[in-house]
Amino acid sequence: MFATDRDQLILEPTLFRDAGFAGQRLLKGTADLSGTTLTLTAQDVDLAAAGIGPGHVALVDGTPYEILARLTPTTATISRPRVSAADSALPPSPATGKPVEIWTFAPQIALVHQAILRMLGIEPSDPLGQVTEQSITNPASLSTVEALGAIYAIYSAALLTTPSGSAGWSHPMWSRAQMYRERFEGARQLAAARIDTDGDGLPDATRRLNALILTRA
Repeated sequence: MFATDRDQLILEPTLFRDAGFAGQRLLKGTADLSGTTLTLTAQDVDLAAAGIGPGHVALVDGTPYEILARLTPTTATISRPRVSAADSALPPSPATGKPVEIWTFAPQIALVHQAILRMLGIEPSDPLGQVTEQSITNPASLSTVEALGAIYAIYSAALLTTPSGSAGWSHPMWSRAQMYRERFEGARQLAAARIDTDGDGLPDATRRLNALILTRA
């Protein structure tokens, strides 16, 4: 996929706190924070068993942190949200015995990922096609549009799972869902994928997500 949970966190810092229930919880427990190290002190499953690693987000006492690396099954390197993924880690304040949850929105990202590939004329279920996902030479350029589409899907799903009678146009989830739908549409109009059509490793075509690709039957 082009985007990760970390990419969504940068776009919407409250996403994991406010709409985590619409995703998949990978881990729940308590943890200590020291420097850039998160140490689990109690948990329902360890980091390795849950497949947790770089790109995931840890919610510690309600505050989200990027996970930069899994060190052991019970320790990880974390950071406060950084401007760029290439920046150095920003250590959180020290803490002891704080509640920790790790949620992922990977299923929503995967659905948007497939939709984006089809907008580019690439069929995800056909890995042997003339042009496949591996033909895209600038996948990082598509991470923002994919993350925006996933956030829209997440808030839309969260709206449907709010208590009966609390949903509607006035609900904050509705406003957020509509805002991210508009942001996704705007980003989609601007995004462009560079495609290697002949397998030489160099891009020789550009495809946009706002174009309809026609093929002769």
